[in-house]
Amino acid sequence: MGNECSPVNAQRGIFVPLFGERLRAERERLGLGQQEMAEKCGVTMRSQRNYEKGERQPDAAYLAAFTALGGDVLFLLTGHGDQKMTDQSYRSTATDMTENTNPVTHSVAAEPLGEYRLNRREKALLENYRGSDEEGRRAMESTASALAHRDSAKKKGRQGVE
Repeated sequence: MGNECSPVNAQRGIFVPLFGERLRAERERLGLGQQEMAEKCGVTMRSQRNYEKGERQPDAAYLAAFTALGGDVLFLLTGHGDQKMTDQSYRSTATDMTENTNPVTHSVAAEPLGEYRLNRREKALLENYRGSDEEGRRAMESTASALAHRDSAKKKGRQGVE
C-alpha cells in the first residue's frame, strides 16, 4: 500500500510539471520576465519560480491577475485554449505577407497590433495559409484582397443609394 500512488499524487506527477511549463510559456508569450510577472500577479519572485518549476500551484488571486494580464487560464490549466497571435507572431506573418505588393496586406501589416483571439474558421484559414507553398499563399492573398474589395464596393454602392 505504501508504494501505491494516490489520485492526488498521480495528478501532481502529471499536472504540475506541465502546468509549470505552460505558465512559463504564457509568461514569455506575454513578454514578461519572472520578476515582472511576480510583481504584476502579487507574489514573490520565489513563488513565481516555484510555480514555473511545478513545485507549487498558484491561488485564485494569482490566476485572476494572470488573466487580467492577458494570460490564457484555460490553456494554463488544461493545455487547451484559444490560439492567440501575439504582436511578434502577427508581425512575423504580416512581414511575410508584405513581400507581395498587395496593398491590402501592406495596410494590414502597418496596423497597430495587439492580441487577437481566433475562432475555429480563422484558425483553419491561418493553418491552411501557413501550410501552403509560396504560390498557394499568393493565391490566398489575392483571393482575400479581391473579396474584400468586392465587399467594400458593395457597401459603398448601397450608401450612395440610400
